[in-house]
Amino acid sequence: MNAMARDGLPRETVPSAFDTEARFYDRLVGANPGYHEHLRLSARRLALPAATPGLRVLDAGCGTGASTAALLSVVPNARITAFDASGEMLERARSKTWPDRVGFVHTPVEELAGIHGPFDGILAAYLLRNLTEPTTQLRRLRELLRPGGRIAVHEYSVRDSRRARLVWNAVCAGVIIPLGKLTTGDATLYRHLRRSVLEFDGIAALTRRLTEVGFTDVHTATVGGWQRGIVHTVVGTAPLETP
Repeated sequence: MNAMARDGLPRETVPSAFDTEARFYDRLVGANPGYHEHLRLSARRLALPAATPGLRVLDAGCGTGASTAALLSVVPNARITAFDASGEMLERARSKTWPDRVGFVHTPVEELAGIHGPFDGILAAYLLRNLTEPTTQLRRLRELLRPGGRIAVHEYSVRDSRRARLVWNAVCAGVIIPLGKLTTGDATLYRHLRRSVLEFDGIAALTRRLTEVGFTDVHTATVGGWQRGIVHTVVGTAPLETP
């Protein structure tokens, strides 16, 4: 049995795995120091003009709404559209209290059914790593942005750093996988998390992906705490229209 079969999930089954674990998700991420603050940090790094009337923001892969709440805290007057491929995760998000200008759509990023741009900004948190064709979907997201609009990709990336891989493996083995097993009774999704992060792009490759699909001014930053060098924000700008 190879490592992916043992530790990973086929990417097409990831939404259904999140369906199964949805009722535990908020409790588990709440035990992760910095999880919500790091999402707010990536939302701030979009550098959106919060006071601009009619601002539209897309939360790509919103899960149970943690990233949606992060956006709302940074651009409280924006109209936010949030989508996810997991119906159960989305139901958890919808069950929370939101202003009328926040709406949720059940769709995978490969289809984007019911998602209509242009948007001023996009936050894609922990999304690309679980996609079969991340470059293709990045291009589709770029096409939803207005000229000059920005995307913030908030993602784990450890491939370029030996220290980051060592810390990630240690935390997964000692905390994430055992806690997931204890809380849910099944560690499959948490073993997949470990493996998917190890196999995902290094930060240099992720930066190149954004550049290759047409984003400009692509730059990166990490977060604080034990996740320094493990969780990153990669920000890019949609090109301005040719005069």
